[in-house]
Amino acid sequence: MISTRALGALPGIDELRRVTKGLAALDALVCPDWESRYYSFNSRWDVATGAEMASMRDGSGDEWFLWFSPAGVALKGFAHEAFMSPFGGRFTPAEQRGHALYPGLLAGFPDALAPFLDEPAFDLDQATFVLWRLRADTCWRHGDLTWPAREDGDDPDGSEALLSPLEGRPEDYVAWAAEYFELEIAVEDAAHVLALRPLDEALVARLGGERTLDELREDLEAIGYPLGAH
Repeated sequence: MISTRALGALPGIDELRRVTKGLAALDALVCPDWESRYYSFNSRWDVATGAEMASMRDGSGDEWFLWFSPAGVALKGFAHEAFMSPFGGRFTPAEQRGHALYPGLLAGFPDALAPFLDEPAFDLDQATFVLWRLRADTCWRHGDLTWPAREDGDDPDGSEALLSPLEGRPEDYVAWAAEYFELEIAVEDAAHVLALRPLDEALVARLGGERTLDELREDLEAIGYPLGAH
């Protein structure tokens, strides 16, 4: 299970980019309303620098943002009820203001990825975990911090709960979509999309979407999903 204490399970940069594109494409296929989707991917986030952005937002205050740049990747997550959140029990309500970041969370963050820290959309004032990986790195990294005591929970920053979908297992998306979207999706169809394979109208129909492939084209092009000609 992926977490900040088990970073070896988090895919490498290129694999993570594929998984997050696939998750965003699945959500676009099954849910016409962008605001109701969990996953998004913007392949045109910053055309000038080549930066791309993936995100997960659950509508209840939990989220993660992934920033892909030519230099590497940075990831910010926020689990609002986790112990390492200012709302998770570390502070009284009167103390919460001004204590958004757990000590050491950004210690050692590389200069090469510094634009990530200045992006207002990522709201770095609220984060329970931050991870990064430069292109030259062989592993993911996090800040120089002291983990909470065992009695404060096995997932004090909420990373295990929020990052597990990034393993990219189609059966996990199928189980989640059955609960969230109330849709029955075949595992092989979810696997097809997660692998970024070519789409056809039959697959789109099986996924329960309300739009044709041509009507989905704009969404899928924004994600960067590989599509054929009109």
